[in-house]
Amino acid sequence: MEPEPAPDERPDEWVMLAYRIPREPSTPRIAVWRKLRKYGVFQLADGVVVLPASARTREQFDWVAEEIVEAHGQAEVWTAAPTTQNQQDRMRAKLSADRAAEYDEITDAAEAARSLPDPDGRTKKLTQLRRRMREIDKRTFFPTAQRDGAEAALKGLATGRPAETQVPQ
Repeated sequence: MEPEPAPDERPDEWVMLAYRIPREPSTPRIAVWRKLRKYGVFQLADGVVVLPASARTREQFDWVAEEIVEAHGQAEVWTAAPTTQNQQDRMRAKLSADRAAEYDEITDAAEAARSLPDPDGRTKKLTQLRRRMREIDKRTFFPTAQRDGAEAALKGLATGRPAETQVPQ
């Protein structure tokens, strides 16, 4: 099942966070970097990141901007649109490729976990991988075929049967 765009999303509109955060102390800077990574941002330049515009992504960037200002930094959240289709395609392709690689990691880990001798170990790994899959799904803005493969691999791990191979169409 692939994520469907929310009704408030416009495919050509992006939410942008432009920020500067002091190098010291490093803890707030690292926390911001980790949070942005968790959100699956596309980095336009140092201190400038974007995500497809939606109420959720605007809210996420607003929260991060508040954290940056509290850490004595500067942050602005904007709505923006690329000026060319090439820019749009490049950002979409990068975000899709990043998520595809993460789904491939899930597939590989699920297939490797099938060979664990301990059923409890397989169950624990399945739980971890399902949690990771939900995290990836939250930052998947554009569908990827690799998600279906990861889902099939998790089902295979859960049932103890090999994942069904999907034939790309």
